[in-house]
Amino acid sequence: MFVSPAYAQAAGGGSGSGIEAFLPLVLIFVVFYFLLIRPQQKKQKLHREMLGAVRRGDRVVTGGGIMGTITKVIDDTEVMVEITDGVKVRVQRGLIASVLAKTEPVKGGDKGEKPTQAVTKSEGGIGSLLGGLFGKK
Repeated sequence: MFVSPAYAQAAGGGSGSGIEAFLPLVLIFVVFYFLLIRPQQKKQKLHREMLGAVRRGDRVVTGGGIMGTITKVIDDTEVMVEITDGVKVRVQRGLIASVLAKTEPVKGGDKGEKPTQAVTKSEGGIGSLLGGLFGKK
């Protein structure tokens, strides 16, 4: 006979083979946590804090790229944004992508006095440059 019979090899009787099999999966999860999950959670937390701090007079950019000024905070989920003179849109608060210029708190607003116009802090940049070129102050 030219062909020898083939027999199955006996199973390895390793103690701890179950733990060794899951070790690479645990390592992959740890790497994913520190490189993907944790930074994303920090980014979401900062975005939630930013959304909670928006108020009237802030210049914002929506998720669709529309820039405007918040004229009214309607409730916890909606704000009124003025895009240009006389054009106001209601925007969900969660769709505000970033705040370009924050307003400082109005002085005397707590005492029941009529608030004065809010003062904005602008960081400069291309928006102020284009505003200066086209006569917007």
